[in-house]
Amino acid sequence: MENSSLGTPPAGSIRFNTDSSKMEIYNGDKWWEMDTSVGMQSAPRGLIMGGGSPARDNVVQYIQINTTGNANDFGDLTEVGGRPSAGASRTRAIRGGGATPTIVNTIDYASINSTGNFSNFGDLTEARNQGGGLSNQVRAVFGGGNPNTDTMDYVTISITGNAIDFGNLGGNRQSPGGAASPTRGLWMGGETTDIIEYITIATLGNAVDFGDLTQARRLADAGSNRTRAMLFGGGSPSGPTYDIIDYVQIASLGNAADFGNLTTVKAELAVTTSSTRACISGGEGPNPSYTNYNVIEYVEISTLGNAIDFGDLLGNRVFSPAGTSNAHGGLG
Repeated sequence: MENSSLGTPPAGSIRFNTDSSKMEIYNGDKWWEMDTSVGMQSAPRGLIMGGGSPARDNVVQYIQINTTGNANDFGDLTEVGGRPSAGASRTRAIRGGGATPTIVNTIDYASINSTGNFSNFGDLTEARNQGGGLSNQVRAVFGGGNPNTDTMDYVTISITGNAIDFGNLGGNRQSPGGAASPTRGLWMGGETTDIIEYITIATLGNAVDFGDLTQARRLADAGSNRTRAMLFGGGSPSGPTYDIIDYVQIASLGNAADFGNLTTVKAELAVTTSSTRACISGGEGPNPSYTNYNVIEYVEISTLGNAIDFGDLLGNRVFSPAGTSNAHGGLG
């Protein structure tokens, strides 16, 4: 007598699909791919993309966020990238826009948990640099940028293709800092404003007022865990550069509060986060020789206090490198 279980496996059966090289689980009706990426949360990796000094470059480097130490080489972007934007799922990093120095609409991607060069993904709805980026596990959203725009567009991270219109910011905004929980994205500051706005990542629509920063500033960068968003550094177009760190609780509305200070004043930096820690890499200060801007520093997100030394980048990064990770707040 034929054993029926050979043809119809019991629900909960697991197999390795040699065609797709994926683990699959049977739900009683069909086989489904298993998400095996969650374990990477125990090894949070941050990518720092583009920037450069004294000229823009396409270098990508990485750090292990929950340790300390110097950055390592990851690979290269598809083109020179100054002042790009970024987002990531647990497995894939996305870079959008930037300047070569010509302003571009390029989107490219790489597997964040390996090393290697980036590959073409698609195009933004319009060419821009100095935009903000945020993401959850499914979507990456790009907002604002130079030339001055209020555009937000998005991509589905797991599917290559061109970006789609999401909605608009409350006004034209260069260099807003982007941060997220799994459901809500925040745009913090940008150009001469102290405005914080928010979106619901899974829907489409215009950004809505959230509150205000402690200081209006541009060319800062933001990061978060799933509950707290922070904005680091920045400056004004013709005034001072700041060492300010602000924070807000993502799920509520209201004004930012003081968190502490960076080790020095700086703008045009990159932030990468895990569930517990934010790392701040590179940046440009008032020193015209662009020295000492290879510094990586960090804070513990759940506490208040000043940043402390983490290690060094492979070289100075002063043209707003983009930062993202496989463990940021949008991933829960």
